[in-house]
Amino acid sequence: MDEVEVVVAHSERATLRVGDTFLKVDAHPMRTHVEVEAMAMAPVPTPEVLWHKPPVLAIAAVRGEALGVLGKPSAASPRAWAAAGAAVRELHEAPLPPWEGRRVEEYAADLERECAWLVDSGTLPADLVARNRQVAEAVLRPWTPVFTHGDLQITHVFTVDGEVTGIIDWSEACRGDAHFDLAILTLGHEERLGDLLAGYGTDVDVDVIRGWWALRSLTAIRWLTEHGFDPHQPGAEVDVLKARM
Repeated sequence: MDEVEVVVAHSERATLRVGDTFLKVDAHPMRTHVEVEAMAMAPVPTPEVLWHKPPVLAIAAVRGEALGVLGKPSAASPRAWAAAGAAVRELHEAPLPPWEGRRVEEYAADLERECAWLVDSGTLPADLVARNRQVAEAVLRPWTPVFTHGDLQITHVFTVDGEVTGIIDWSEACRGDAHFDLAILTLGHEERLGDLLAGYGTDVDVDVIRGWWALRSLTAIRWLTEHGFDPHQPGAEVDVLKARM
């Protein structure tokens, strides 16, 4: 029998790997429903769904290697990053999913609350928070919604020989801002944005991408800390914020 690998585990969800099968257990069964529906709709390579019995989803492993991990330089080629950009563009041009995403007002409220907590708790210096809040405000504007992955971390895109073989973890898929996906994929890997856009296209606002880097980092730090992750590790959220200074 293969060993059981704990891929990720916290109070909201856990992912286990046994051989070539991943088992995802989620405290909110609707997220696994969204994941299955989104993968069925997405026009890009996704994992095979083996079975789904809420709150558990079983999927097959995808071929290839992830584009990288947070905190370390990506070893993926410019061609692989461009292929990822082309895949993201294809997703963004697909028909919208039937469920809504978060509204601008919700992001603004999160930003207000989390910036206050970061300063009041002494977690980050006030000037660092203020500067990044200013940058983050670039995202607080109307956008034309597209089919977004919603959690397009660098570890969620797999390639082989410069071609995308699978995009995983679709539980946050929704109607959203195209710039958000581009920002999450390059969070902590800003030097690869040019490679990504070579495949995606250049009709994007880089200031908005920078804004999402700032907003995502500011609003994630408390959650990461409370769930056993370290936003202060090299290349992670705190370093992303420092890069804006």
